[in-house]
Amino acid sequence: MFNLPIGLRTKVAVLSLFLLCLPWLGYQYVWEMEKYLRHGQEKTLEGTTQALATALHERPKLFDSQASFLTQVQQGRDLYAYPLAGPIQLDGKLSDWADYRHKSIEYGQSHQIFKADPNTPLNVSFTHMVGKYSGYLYGFFEVIDPNVIYRGKNTLRIDLNDHLTIATLAPDGVFKRYIISTIKDGWISAFELPEDPALSTPVTPEVQIQGKWRKTKLGYNIELRMPLDMVGSKLGFAIHDVNNPKTRRLDAVVGTSAIDDVDKLGTVLVPSPEIESIIKGMSHNSSRIWVVDKHGRVLAKSGDIRTGSSVWTRTVKEAPDPSFWGQFKRNYLIPLYYKILTTPPKDFVDSLQDSTVLEGSHIQKALSGKQGSTWRLTPDNKAVILAAASPIWIDDKVMGVVISEETTHGIRTLRNKALEKLFNVILTVMSMGTLALFFFASSISSRIRKLRDEAERAIDSQGRITNHIQGSKVRDEIGDLSRSFASIVSRLGQYTHYLENMSSRLSHELRTPVAVVRSSLEHLSLQQLDKDSRKYVDRAQEGASRLSMILNNMSEATRLEESLSKAEVDTFPLSKVVNGCMQGYQLTYPQQEFVLSIPDEPLTMRGVPEYIAQLMDKLIANALEFCLPGTPITVSLEVKNRKAVLTIGNLGPELPDKMSEQIFESMVSVRQQKAQDKPHLGLGLYIARLITQFHQGSIVAGNISSHQKGQTKDSEHKHLQSGVEIHVTLPLHKE
Repeated sequence: MFNLPIGLRTKVAVLSLFLLCLPWLGYQYVWEMEKYLRHGQEKTLEGTTQALATALHERPKLFDSQASFLTQVQQGRDLYAYPLAGPIQLDGKLSDWADYRHKSIEYGQSHQIFKADPNTPLNVSFTHMVGKYSGYLYGFFEVIDPNVIYRGKNTLRIDLNDHLTIATLAPDGVFKRYIISTIKDGWISAFELPEDPALSTPVTPEVQIQGKWRKTKLGYNIELRMPLDMVGSKLGFAIHDVNNPKTRRLDAVVGTSAIDDVDKLGTVLVPSPEIESIIKGMSHNSSRIWVVDKHGRVLAKSGDIRTGSSVWTRTVKEAPDPSFWGQFKRNYLIPLYYKILTTPPKDFVDSLQDSTVLEGSHIQKALSGKQGSTWRLTPDNKAVILAAASPIWIDDKVMGVVISEETTHGIRTLRNKALEKLFNVILTVMSMGTLALFFFASSISSRIRKLRDEAERAIDSQGRITNHIQGSKVRDEIGDLSRSFASIVSRLGQYTHYLENMSSRLSHELRTPVAVVRSSLEHLSLQQLDKDSRKYVDRAQEGASRLSMILNNMSEATRLEESLSKAEVDTFPLSKVVNGCMQGYQLTYPQQEFVLSIPDEPLTMRGVPEYIAQLMDKLIANALEFCLPGTPITVSLEVKNRKAVLTIGNLGPELPDKMSEQIFESMVSVRQQKAQDKPHLGLGLYIARLITQFHQGSIVAGNISSHQKGQTKDSEHKHLQSGVEIHVTLPLHKE
């Protein structure tokens, strides 16, 4: 952007790199801060689970009814009562179970308890699940049975037909059995069987078990509910299938477990309302709390990680800023920042939302008696969830685990807020640094341009020193460079002044010895000399004359500069001066052809006509010297842009490369180095330039190449020739 010295560019580069390091350092600091915050969140969550586990330590009654005594849980046999969102409408249509059907279990060949004829295929199967809501245990049975046999209207037996048997170990420790048997579709009839498993009569109606029996195309559906205080830790269901309405012989039994012995019953886990009330009472609404037994089955759950408002989120909430900066930041900066940052989403996929069994390394570690924690990514990769687990001790045994889960949304929000403030600070610092660097570089660039302009004004196009450079007093690289330039220009000016005055000094110093030599030769020529001596004297006189002419030429430019400084300008017609000069040249050089193009109007200008005539002498003499024999010299005078343009051209050798400007300097000549009749010091065009500049004009030279019409003694023809043209531009006087 700026042409700076190497030292200054190094300083600017170092400062720029330092400014660029600030965002990186700030970004790394924020990331380190997030690591420590995550570590703090992990320890806080472990403390939460430990506090909750402490509230559940040594309370066996909370776990005795939850079948936690099992050494192994068998799916299908050991049931889980899922928490229901609301009460089930007992209509037999099973529509209220639609959201829970994916948790149901199918019972068929592998769950066969009895079969009358092993050679006949099993025709009965069912889909079943149980749920818990508000003190009731709900259940449904979707039975596939091609032949549905109802109970007879006048019979006292309730087991000679298709029916459902329920067996449980009641909370009071008594083994109880119930039969659901009906004479038609509609409300079910429930009966309690004798305590002795070998007896099926007498039966007692049980009105607390309610439900509905509904026949379907494939069989029938049963929806029922029973109070939780009738259900103990053991529970089993069995569908009895009768296919022949005449014999009413039992053909098959398919169930969750055998129901004729309390030891053969499966278990049922009902989420504990006591444990749920304990964890809800802790008011940890920022976390999701789970309590599971030693088999990982969920005993209680509280909270939702999607809607939880953690302490991290609450600490970064800010009141809206109505100021201009606040609105600018809210409308422009924040949207720009969040092109890079990401807002923690609340619509992520929570795969454990409705889980009934939890697994994981943190749970296994807690079951071994130690606290554990783990991080997991949601299936849609939108959220990171931290889970911590602590063991629940009863009689020096781990009977369950407390699990607490939180997302990192709060920390991510806090990190985003920190990055927003960091970006604001970086933007401010970078803006101020950029402005400072801009003004600093502009100042340096301005000083460099000033030094450049002084250097250009110090030396003109002819290499003469016209001005001096004032050295800067600033103690830096540019100041040192300025002082060096000033010293160089001063020494160069002294040397140039010496060279400019050398010709006049030489001319002055050499005139006296030359005069002595000439007078001595004149006296010697008056003497009687022999032929050989006379020859040498004549040669010496010729050399002295030639040397005298050189001295005159050397002093001519100096005399002209002195006379120009004292000349008085006047108004005169330029065309008349040029026309008069050309008439004299035609008389002086009758053998040379001149082609003139001079307008009749006077073309008035301010200046000295004698100097214009001297300018014409130098230009015509130069054209005559380089003109090819038999070719004309063209002289034209015309007006362009209110300025007079005098053009003198001749056919002949072209100017060498890069000599179009140097030929107007002192002591510069493009003539071949050979013996010449007259001495040439390269001052003719230099004098022409001095006269042109005195009249505030310009003079340039250039090569030409065009078809010229040449006149010879024998013929007239066209041929391609080259040469040189000199253009003199002079300002006209405004009347």
